[in-house]
Amino acid sequence: MNPSSDYAATAAPSLADLDATLVADGADTALPAVTVRRRVLASLRHDLPAMISLALLVILALAALFAPLLAPHDPLQTFPNGLSADGAPLPPGGSFPLGTDPSGRDVLSRLLYGARVSLTIGILANGLATVLGVIVGTCAGYLGGWVETVLMRITDIVMSFPILLLCIALIAVTGPSEKNVIIVVALIYWTTLARIVRSLVMSLKEREFVVAARTLGLGHWRIMRKHLFPHLVPTIIVYATLGVASSILIEASLSFLGVGVPIPNPSWGQMVDQGREYYQIAPWLLVFPGLCLVLTVLAFNLAGDWLRDLLDPTAEERR
Repeated sequence: MNPSSDYAATAAPSLADLDATLVADGADTALPAVTVRRRVLASLRHDLPAMISLALLVILALAALFAPLLAPHDPLQTFPNGLSADGAPLPPGGSFPLGTDPSGRDVLSRLLYGARVSLTIGILANGLATVLGVIVGTCAGYLGGWVETVLMRITDIVMSFPILLLCIALIAVTGPSEKNVIIVVALIYWTTLARIVRSLVMSLKEREFVVAARTLGLGHWRIMRKHLFPHLVPTIIVYATLGVASSILIEASLSFLGVGVPIPNPSWGQMVDQGREYYQIAPWLLVFPGLCLVLTVLAFNLAGDWLRDLLDPTAEERR
């Protein structure tokens, strides 16, 4: 056997071996599931607001998921006994635990189904915006040149419009519906994440493991997917969590203005708009949906802050 060929076989690693080494060098070593679980539980024990916010989100998710089982009435049904003798909404009590609205519909049932609408629009719209923002930011930051110029100028153009006014204009063209609200919010809310991801990728692409991957002749898509994306995941998770709250607020604002979820489908923003007209004689119409909006947005924001601290390796050093 030729000794030189044996040396070449042992000294020259294959492309797959080098790629695996780059992945190991470029991405953090995965922690065991037990370690991750312990870290999460330890973080929650020292962060009461985060624990409360996660509990609220779990309750909200369960309420939205099991709304057909929890709702005492059909949210669209008007009841002849749902109004007082003078035509005013009924206060909380009896067969209507949270009272009725001016049309004689059960407020609790509409709140539960409104939670389903808000979470669906918030999660789907923000999910689409996150995917679009990551793709645009990664391509702009890594490819550079004319690709970066075109993508970033489009981003700047979208960001130059007032968000709510642009949403209203697009909804006015497409028509009010849950699907259109999801699409419009997604087409507007991707810009901030795109700029954040672009900055991160511009820093990462000069790191040794990315330079080595390019030297080996790996394709752009493979480098972005296997070597850059793992480093972006913590930032994406935090921003996506915070973005759900913003998407819910935008949906509520559009419904409040009458261009979001069409009547009579339940929406918290729509219920707040209705409640402001009757706040003197039926304050529960304004208080209950407003409280749901405040608690939901606050819970997502607190959960996002907790995730940021949990996923930031320098958080412990700053404390």
